[in-house]
Formats: sequence, C-alpha cells, structure tokens
Amino acid sequence: MEMETRTSGLIILPQIKYQRRCILIILLPFLSILLPLLIIFHSQASFFTFPSSTPSPSGPFSNLGNPTHSSHSNLVETLTAKLKDSVTFLPLKDLRYSETPTDGNTWFMSSLTDTFEEDEPGYLYFPSNSSKGRVLCIKGQHTTDGTKNSYALAWPEALPPSATLLEGLTFVSDTHYSYENLWHGLCAIAPFFGWSMKNQCLKPSRWVLFHWGELRSKMGSWVWNLAKANFGDVGIEVFGKGDGPYCFEKAVVMRHELEGMRDEKKLRVIDLMRCKAREACGLDPMGRGKELNERGAPIIRLTLLMRRGARSFKNGEVVRGIFGQECQRVEGCVLSVIQSEDLSFCDQVRVMTNTDIFASPHGQQQTNMLFMDQGSSVMEFFPKGWLEHAGVGQYAYHWMANQSGMKHQGAWWDPIGEECPNPEQELECFLFHKDSKVGHNETYFAEWARKVLNQVRVSKLEQASKAQVTSSACEC
Repeated sequence: MEMETRTSGLIILPQIKYQRRCILIILLPFLSILLPLLIIFHSQASFFTFPSSTPSPSGPFSNLGNPTHSSHSNLVETLTAKLKDSVTFLPLKDLRYSETPTDGNTWFMSSLTDTFEEDEPGYLYFPSNSSKGRVLCIKGQHTTDGTKNSYALAWPEALPPSATLLEGLTFVSDTHYSYENLWHGLCAIAPFFGWSMKNQCLKPSRWVLFHWGELRSKMGSWVWNLAKANFGDVGIEVFGKGDGPYCFEKAVVMRHELEGMRDEKKLRVIDLMRCKAREACGLDPMGRGKELNERGAPIIRLTLLMRRGARSFKNGEVVRGIFGQECQRVEGCVLSVIQSEDLSFCDQVRVMTNTDIFASPHGQQQTNMLFMDQGSSVMEFFPKGWLEHAGVGQYAYHWMANQSGMKHQGAWWDPIGEECPNPEQELECFLFHKDSKVGHNETYFAEWARKVLNQVRVSKLEQASKAQVTSSACEC
C-alpha cells in the first residue's frame, strides 16, 4: 500500500492518498469563505466590547461602542449643542457691493444665490433644498447701519442660542429706495404678489422690511393699504422681543424688486393689485367703459391729478382752463380736477377707477394709474432740465403704463426756466431742476388734449358696439 509504482517517470499514488487529496480540493473554497467571516465576526465583537481592564475611549464619539438609549441621547445632545454653536452670522449688508447695489451685485445676504424661475424675479425661500433644509435667522434691529445687522442659516432642530422662532410664513424685503414713496413701495411689494399668485395665493404672517440692510418699521400709507388689500392686516416685525436672533419657520426674501419679472407676469400682478384694491374699497367696476349719456354719446372721464410744491404747475388754473375748454368740445367728456394730497387711499382708487384719461405732472401720485382699467390713457408733464439730466428714471411711468396695459400718450418737457450753472455736471444739474415747477404751452396742451380725447372717443364707440366680457373676480 505504501509502495510507489513508477512507469516511464510517472508517479502513481496509492488510491487512499488520491481520495484524501480530492476531499481537500473540494473543501478548499468553503474554507476560503469561512475564514474571513470568522475574522470579521471577531473584529465586530472587539469593536463593541471593551475588556474590563481597558479604559473606555473618551470624546464625542465615545458612546458609539455601547449604544444604549442614555448614551445615544447624550450623543444627540452633544452634537446638537455643537451645531447650535457653529451657526455663523454674516453682515446683512456686504460693503464690497454697497456702491453698486443695482448693478447686478448681490450685496444683501451676499453669500446666498437666488432661485430663478421663468418670468419671475429672483428670490430666496427657506427652508428649501437650496438651503439644505436650514431656516433663515436674522439679528436685525439696527436702523442706521446695515453692516451691524446679520444673518445666518440654521437647522430647525439646532437654532442658535437664545433664538426666537417666528412661526408661519414671513415676507422679507430689502429695497434700495423707500417704502414711503408710492412708486418705490409698489416696486418693493409687487414681487410678493407675484410669488403668492404662483404659490396657491399664500399669505404671510408678518413683513420684515429693510432699506439698504437697515430695519424699517412701516410702509407709507398708500403702500400699506395696497398690501393690506391682498394680504390682510399683517404686522411689520421690528424684533422687539429681545436682542435675538430671530429665526423664521418659513421665509421668502426679495432683494431685487421687479428685476427679472417679465411684462406678461407684471400685467397679471397689476391686474390682481387693481382688483384687490377695488374689492377692499367696495367698488364694482362691472359695466365701466360702456357708459353713454342721454344722447348716446360715450362718457369720457378726464382727470387732472394735481400736486402741491415740487413739480406742480406754475399756473394750475390756466392748465385747468385749457383742458376744460377741450373737454367741452367733446360730447360726453367730464373733467375732474383733483388735488392728490387731499385723497384717502380709497378715494384715489375710486377716482382712478372712474378715469379714462389721466393727466398729471411727473411724480409718485402717477402710480395711481394702477387703478385705471386697461386701455386707459396717461399724459405726463416735466419741469425744465429733466429731459437733459434726469436719465432713464424719468421714464418710469411710461414703463408702468405699458406694463399695466395703459396707453402712455406722451410727455411734455418744459423748455422754459432757470439754467443750470454747471451744465456739464449732470447730477448737480438734475438736483438743481428736480423740484422745479412745470409751466405750460397753451397751443401745445390744447392740441394734445384734443388728439387724445378724439382717440378715446373713437375707442369708446368701438367698445360700445362689442360684447363686453369682463370679470370682477380677483385671481387670488
């Protein structure tokens, strides 16, 4: 049995050795699998158990070796505390961009990138995927220096120490201009109307207002009433419950006003504003635009909206007489001369709802064209010097008319007045002419008024012959 047989150099093993070798060959793959499993099991057991003679490791991850309920809770508390302490506040106003805040730089909350959607202005929403689920927190009580106000992002479960959580939806606005001025205030709040329309007409629980990163406590009365008409009597947050920080359960931030909103969306937003203002003031515009007098002539309502002081007419009575005379030439024309400063918000809504032709010197009172029906006409007057020195800003109400569905029927720039002492200094000259008064040209005004009245009369006749399909229902 133990003997080997050699045949031509070939070794032939006995049968029993051959059988043992076959068994080893068959078992080898199973052993190669079993051995690593034993090593892994041993390693896992070593990781989760420490010999009594070996001190337990220390540090924030020490409890990983013994995951009891108590140790797990301690670990969560430790990590949460570290997250709270790691919240970093940055200046709300980034001085690197403070000189060019309207030239594309994002200087308010400069570390954050806007969300852009088709036809909409850029905005920030918290919490969101872009904020990685974090909410917005603000330390923002300073009213004179925006660099002393600050912001940060924090997870809702780990708000910074001493934070106050403000529940509900907050509208946060920053403007380069003013919430007191009708036109600038409108530009600041209009993007929130658009955002609300796009998001099931959601309404905020509060407003937070900044101007150049500085906290503001109120809007102008006109702006406030317009916002109130759509969003209700929503308070303006002034962070009066301690030094903060204040964190918002949900927040929408607008910092570029209407920039990025296309004309079609602007038209829808203005339609909503007009509708909600009329609704709040108890006005039903159904049937407007097709009124006829007893002889079947269309009624044309011409409104001169006057100003006092800066940019008022030098001789308002003469201007009134010119327009009054031309109005008398057109059957059905009714002239109203209104002093804008004497009107309440609802008075302004009422006057403009019943206006077909709106004539006024350039100024914030022209923002009231918002309340006229689409297709109404606007006439505008400027003091001397504006055409040469006022820049593109003088066309703001021309743009607004187009975006509101109105017809801007042109403007008149007074050629007569004092000359700027340094005509090569445009800014200095603009400030010199800015608050001048507006003269008149009787021949030009009469021909201009006659032309516009005739256009409106023809349009009204065409409108009266067509079926009118209108709705008084607001989009929100």
